[in-house]
Amino acid sequence: MFRRCADLSPNPEVGAAPRELSLAIVGLDHPNADGSNRRFEVALCEPGHPVCLVPEPKNPVDPHAVAVLSMNQIQLGYIPFERSGWISTLLSAGERYEAFFQDHGRCAAIIRVRFGGGPPTMPAPRYTPPQPIDPADLVDWGA
Repeated sequence: MFRRCADLSPNPEVGAAPRELSLAIVGLDHPNADGSNRRFEVALCEPGHPVCLVPEPKNPVDPHAVAVLSMNQIQLGYIPFERSGWISTLLSAGERYEAFFQDHGRCAAIIRVRFGGGPPTMPAPRYTPPQPIDPADLVDWGA
């Protein structure tokens, strides 16, 4: 079904100045053809886990679609339409890249990609300050 990431080795001759960015992964709620659950696989991902970008030129919805696979070779979703044309062009040209899982989100997962060689720099994790306890929530429910 999917080619292994090793089979998609980028062309080392093609490249430019390193560029890196964070990208959302969309389509988490769609089932995979093999029956695997994308959200479950995303839940297993930790920041820093490698991911693979796989162009899908025969995708009937978008010929520039780029699938994102976990290190377990399970599809997590797709690069959003707004970025997929640019990303698929880079990948088709053999641009070197490294990509890692960055963060979990409510509607999308985030990956970090660096084009041009070398690992991407991972941003600091989001800090969520602890929420103060509202005394009104401390009522006896009679249980």
